[in-house]
Amino acid sequence: MSIQVYVNGEFFPKEEAKISVFDHGFLYGDGVFEGIRAYNGRVFKLKEHIDRLYNGARGIMLDIPLTKEEMTEVVLETIRRNQLKDAYIRLVVSRGTGDLGLDPRKCQKPTIICIADKIVLYPEKLYTEGMEIITAATRRNRPEGVNPQMKSLNYLNNILAKIEANLAGVPEAMLLNTEDYVAECTGDNIFIVRDGVLITPPPYVGILIGITRNTVMELAEKLGIKVEEKVFTRYEVFTADECFLSGTAAEAIPVVKVDGRPIGDGKPGPITKKIIDAFKELIKTEGTEIYK
Repeated sequence: MSIQVYVNGEFFPKEEAKISVFDHGFLYGDGVFEGIRAYNGRVFKLKEHIDRLYNGARGIMLDIPLTKEEMTEVVLETIRRNQLKDAYIRLVVSRGTGDLGLDPRKCQKPTIICIADKIVLYPEKLYTEGMEIITAATRRNRPEGVNPQMKSLNYLNNILAKIEANLAGVPEAMLLNTEDYVAECTGDNIFIVRDGVLITPPPYVGILIGITRNTVMELAEKLGIKVEEKVFTRYEVFTADECFLSGTAAEAIPVVKVDGRPIGDGKPGPITKKIIDAFKELIKTEGTEIYK
């Protein structure tokens, strides 16, 4: 069965799901999006993802013509139409069709798209043995420009860093901000462990406040692991006891080498393993039911 894609109130087979070439999401990356996961017939942290979508839209002065409740139903119905219990959902709201100029006032109606499919971001081996990453030369864009806290369709900053990872033959790249502090990776937030304390960069260094990131911090506190948000440099990563990444698509995945330097003993650490195990348990029962 062909994947059914939601486009502006209707469902189409993916081969027929289309937008205008004059859509400003396509022409200029003018819009916002969310990546969402469903596990075992439940959508994980759906409310948080919907809230972040609407906050991002507000940040770029984009009025979404659906209520949050209606958008929630769009997500659920898209999954139902594709008969999925485990899925990756991509929810997109662009400025809509306009002209070839920049002026967003020429776009009369936003374009809303929802896709539900399956995703495998990394091979299972990396979750058990850990991954190697590099530091990208590309710097995280400053909040005064395209603020990283908005999950906008303008993802070129991340893509340029991802290209560097590809050229280096590794799955991910770590981005520093313009002050040389670690921000995040191309599609994931980053955590390090030092002396039993879980540390992650604060939002103001230039990160997307990840839904999975927040979940990891909550799980750590429940496990009695101290959590701190504070700035750190590459040196703190190189000398950390453990390192791992978190993200909706990636979930939680260990990092065992950065820029050729082994982290700790070069294997996933005990706190990392506790977090991953706790996350796996949480997603078994947490979430909004798709099929009632």
